[in-house]
Amino acid sequence: MLNKISAIILTGLLLMIMSCSEEKTQETTAVKSDIDFSLNQTNFETRDFSATDLYTTKRVSDFTLSPDGQWLVYRLSTPSIADNKLYSDLFAVKIDGSEKIQLTNNTAPEFNARFISDNKLAFITTVDGSPQIYIMDFPKGTPKKFTNVENGVSNFVHAGVPGTFVFASEIKAYESLKDQYPKFDKANMHFYDDLHIRHWDEWNDEMVSHIFVAPVEGGEPKDIMEGEKYESPLKPFGGAEEYDISPDEKEIAYTSKKVSDYPWSTNSDIYLYDIENGTTKNITEGMLGYDKNPKYSPDGNLIAFVSQERPGFESDRIRLMVYNRLDGIITEISKTLDQWVEEFVWTPDSKSFYLVAGNQGTVQIFHLDLEGNWKIVTEGIHKIGSGLNITNDGKTLVFGKQSFTEPLDIYSMDIESGNMNQITDENKKLYEKINKVKVEERWFTANDGKKIHSWIIYPPNFDPNKKYPVVTYCQGGPQSMISPNFHYRWNQFLFASQGYIMLAANRRGVPGFGQAWNDSISLDWGGMPMNDLLAATDQFSQEPFVKLDGRAAMGASAGGYAAFWLAGHHNKRFSAFVSHCGVFNLISKYGATEELFFPNWEFGGPYWDTKHRAQFEKFSPHNYVKNWDSPIFISTGMKDFRVPYTQSLEAFTAARAQGIPAEICIFPDENHFIGKPQEFIIWSDKLFKFLDKNLK
Repeated sequence: MLNKISAIILTGLLLMIMSCSEEKTQETTAVKSDIDFSLNQTNFETRDFSATDLYTTKRVSDFTLSPDGQWLVYRLSTPSIADNKLYSDLFAVKIDGSEKIQLTNNTAPEFNARFISDNKLAFITTVDGSPQIYIMDFPKGTPKKFTNVENGVSNFVHAGVPGTFVFASEIKAYESLKDQYPKFDKANMHFYDDLHIRHWDEWNDEMVSHIFVAPVEGGEPKDIMEGEKYESPLKPFGGAEEYDISPDEKEIAYTSKKVSDYPWSTNSDIYLYDIENGTTKNITEGMLGYDKNPKYSPDGNLIAFVSQERPGFESDRIRLMVYNRLDGIITEISKTLDQWVEEFVWTPDSKSFYLVAGNQGTVQIFHLDLEGNWKIVTEGIHKIGSGLNITNDGKTLVFGKQSFTEPLDIYSMDIESGNMNQITDENKKLYEKINKVKVEERWFTANDGKKIHSWIIYPPNFDPNKKYPVVTYCQGGPQSMISPNFHYRWNQFLFASQGYIMLAANRRGVPGFGQAWNDSISLDWGGMPMNDLLAATDQFSQEPFVKLDGRAAMGASAGGYAAFWLAGHHNKRFSAFVSHCGVFNLISKYGATEELFFPNWEFGGPYWDTKHRAQFEKFSPHNYVKNWDSPIFISTGMKDFRVPYTQSLEAFTAARAQGIPAEICIFPDENHFIGKPQEFIIWSDKLFKFLDKNLK
């Protein structure tokens, strides 16, 4: 197998695992791809950023501090276009950046590294097949296998010295069809008599994830949810942040959604498990929204967690709550902070927090004390997060920081002075050869006079005396802020580097601008939020450098919905549209998606209820396809259970049946996202050719 260096140097695509269909013509002509996959980084001048560069970028993630605050261990993932996957290893770096050590060098992935003392490091690897916890002497010991759990380990937390592990592993909770029909062991099918039959990209069959506890000094891991058919952490995205162990190693706090109406409910709760006597209690009973991510205070007296108040609304304001273990009282301490608490960490004195939250299009670090007083402690055009840590002396914060043009790296900040220091710079050699782009903020005026925050990303070597095509980027979510992040799919830097001005408007319906702005998309999907996108487009189009006959609207998921919607309501503004995994038919999507609380909140209830039917009909793009008049590029993943791929097929059929030029890329092995290098590069090539043909 190629090693991790040679795998990056690609001389050709080995395999195309994607079906990519275009409009058929009577004559078929073989077209040779002109994608340049060479990456000679020694004998060339600076160049524009490409899809190959994006999937050559090394990715820093999952980092942790040593107890003495001297070292950081992080996961470095290196893409291999040739092998169509990412490889990952663990690295250690001193917090001052003075020394760097590679800890592992395997083709098997390593992740979830955590110090269990200053000189002991635990992590998960699949080097022996299933994912298991290994422990090594830090920094140069040989990893030794600690767990041998039948179904593997997904994530873990640790407390104490030598301490206790708490980890997640799947258990068999339901009888399978193979159990019921052992003679028919070649049958491949699913059978259900109730919802919830699938989630994100998995079928819900016999396995669920449970929480286990095991002492570091040995002993059989114990399932603290034994006999239950509920899961922890919550799929599809929950991890070790959803459970914790008390500093005295006597109690475990974990997140679970123990409800009978799972697809309709967001009612997860925080449960406390007494390790000695095996009892469990629910501390958030009666709180009917999401309650998640418990974290014990360093002194062990308090448990902080995040919570959403309104049941059924996954995009309600994310509050920071504190549970007092002595009197059982729960207090919201973020009442005056009208933003979402995305990450948080206790200060060592147990009196306050540092947290990450969106703020006017950026993502910053805030300080919040137990009395509810808060302040922003960082500033800049960036997104901070993905691993907020604090040293045990309370003097230094460590976090990930990224921007539109810079992939995530690890930074430290001296709390007293506010000075930041970059610790890792894994892509310096690659990016010093890449042409830079200009990023600016603008505020446009909506039809009702409200202000719309927007990002403008200009092409390299932008000349205001020339004309440029403009792509209006429509954000997905729909409740998801456009912030300066280095996205590995919808990368604004990449699109701008192809010669397009990117207009990314934070239309109403996104967080970061107060909860009222976020809430205003619900029950109005095709209304003011879409008008915001058109208003931003119209006002920016007054610039003399905008090519008026070279404008497009593009987005994914709810952004793909926006592309479909605008295709029927744009009044000749746009010359082309792009939709990835977009919602096309609100009625058929309701019956095929998996989290039914979402459409119930966004549109008032199920479509068969006459009280809500008008919402579905009014705002469903499929009802306006007769107005379509511009070419459209569509893509979708067949493993997408959130917005099933048939939504894209319906849209493609509607376009072609009316004679509208359309192209569709179908990914048999992808879900809601395009994650594999080769698929992404081919998709990008097809997409850029489509945009060039219709906009330039």
